[in-house]
Amino acid sequence: MKHVLLVCGLFLGLSISAQNTIKPIEVEVYGKGDPVLLIPGFTVPGSGWNEVIAYLEPHFECHVVTLAGFGGLPALEFPWLPKVNEALQEYIQINNLNNLSLIGHSLGGTLALDLAARMPDLISQLIIVDALPATGALYFPNFDPDALGYDSPYNNQQLALNATAFEAMAAQMAQGMSLKPEAQQRIKNWIVEADRKTYVYGYTDYLKFDVRESLKTIRTPVTILAADKPYGEAGVRQTYTTQYANLADYELVIATDAAHFVMYDQPEWFKIQLQRLLDF
Repeated sequence: MKHVLLVCGLFLGLSISAQNTIKPIEVEVYGKGDPVLLIPGFTVPGSGWNEVIAYLEPHFECHVVTLAGFGGLPALEFPWLPKVNEALQEYIQINNLNNLSLIGHSLGGTLALDLAARMPDLISQLIIVDALPATGALYFPNFDPDALGYDSPYNNQQLALNATAFEAMAAQMAQGMSLKPEAQQRIKNWIVEADRKTYVYGYTDYLKFDVRESLKTIRTPVTILAADKPYGEAGVRQTYTTQYANLADYELVIATDAAHFVMYDQPEWFKIQLQRLLDF
């Protein structure tokens, strides 16, 4: 049962009125026990974790995040991602979430890595779901975050798409993110329902976000639950080995017959991994 609804402001000490207008994150809390913070991927609301919440809620206090601009939340001024990142850290500190496990999918996993580097005394373990520390480096051979800006031909084209064209693009993208048609429909809907500017400029923030150097300071146990599609197990291992080269120790577990939304494509496998890692 959901028993708390919290909205986190950007910085400590914000007035109540400011907190009512600035909502980098919204957090819903379910269950009781040791805390688990679930951070979704890009465009995905906290409800994207519903099946996982149902599994964890009898055993843990689940803090489920929705990011501004997604799931019906109002959009922020840009840059968007730094505000989200600071709000997550503030939320953990204000609520004294000690012995905290972080579960992050995609962008949520990258944010979890950064939080673990900055808050080593509060976070007990990381469960990273098909996420990289530098997604932009995967797409750009000579990756330079400073070279990525909001005003670009691609971003301008995305902003100018009419609703029909944008929905068609979203449907095509969703097909590569899950092997299951019903999940593809959910993913497409989340993209379409997202604030368009957050979708376009927020993704630029995402591509610029690079925490590879921060991996050197992480001492929290890290498990990566990765999908084998579309690159195959050998390709996945090569990508993760390269991206996580600065992380001293981690476990990489690859799900077969799964695309980016591993928890949808292999739900029973995913539950087994959570049970093993969270020890319940």
